[in-house]
Amino acid sequence: MAAVKIASVLSQSPPVSSMSRSISIRDHSEDIGVNSNDSLLGVDDAIPIIDCSMFSSNDPDQRSQAVQILGNACLEYGFFVVINHGIPDSLINGTMDMLIRFFDQEEEEKIKYETNDSSDRIRWGRGDVNRVSREFIKMASHPQFHCPTELHGFREVLHEFSKRLREVGIVLLRGISKSVGLDEAYIEQAMDLESGYDFLAANDYPPRTSATNAIGQFPHIDPGLLILLMQNASGGLQLLHKGNWLNANINPNWIIDSVADHLEVLTNGKYRSTIHRVIVNNEVRRVTLPLFLGPSLDTMVRPSPEFIDDNNRPAYQGMTYRDYLESNHRHVIIEGKSCLKQIRL
Repeated sequence: MAAVKIASVLSQSPPVSSMSRSISIRDHSEDIGVNSNDSLLGVDDAIPIIDCSMFSSNDPDQRSQAVQILGNACLEYGFFVVINHGIPDSLINGTMDMLIRFFDQEEEEKIKYETNDSSDRIRWGRGDVNRVSREFIKMASHPQFHCPTELHGFREVLHEFSKRLREVGIVLLRGISKSVGLDEAYIEQAMDLESGYDFLAANDYPPRTSATNAIGQFPHIDPGLLILLMQNASGGLQLLHKGNWLNANINPNWIIDSVADHLEVLTNGKYRSTIHRVIVNNEVRRVTLPLFLGPSLDTMVRPSPEFIDDNNRPAYQGMTYRDYLESNHRHVIIEGKSCLKQIRL
């Protein structure tokens, strides 16, 4: 088996808009340190590729190498691509087809899930049509699975997909634990992942033929430990790395993974939550399905003692995952907004 390596991302589908004009994004990203007036084009550069099958290899050297590369990816990039993850193409394609069927329904079928009730675990909505081009459906997926049931087969397919994607996430978190010198079960146990609160956030980015609303999502970071994203078509996601927006133009059947807020808190800033944004693809409709893999709602997340010493004081205040998710402006757990800025010390 070939060694895991840093490789150039492969473009598998039409590119994002070729607009060369700049836009101001300061109002949406000044709290996460993104410069204003940058181009929408992004750059094509190397993104780490992790061969997930190596974590279960019979060769201890390959397992060790996979852990080392994973740790380097988290440290130097904060994101990476996972191949050989074991999720069948048929399930991936079937999930994307189901999402398209859901989004193609009449609005009256979807608007029943437009809610800000804090007890709800399903929420449908649209981005501000004057600023972004995006429709979404968010669903809590673990420890209980919540999903619309009106569309035949929708719940069953998404439930199976979410279970398989979560299994990959657990493998990666075990590798991340080992990458920082801890027992592979450390994160799993410390964050009570058996009762971990996960949610799916499916997005529908329609194709655009002009510069209007070229943004699908403004620059942001996300709550949780890891974000695992799959998509029906490449071209749109951009990840910030050393001042450049890297285009994540990869095979749609690979997984794009990124470090999220609570892995940053747990490691006291060693691994940093990834700033990313979405530029609408002007040629194809793009549907994405990220899984937000998180601690249990009642887990107190604070910097682990292993990352604290006389030279590295705690950089974040402790907070339960529930309180963190409810700190967004709507106080809706399913909303899934970051509030990392508020808990930095």
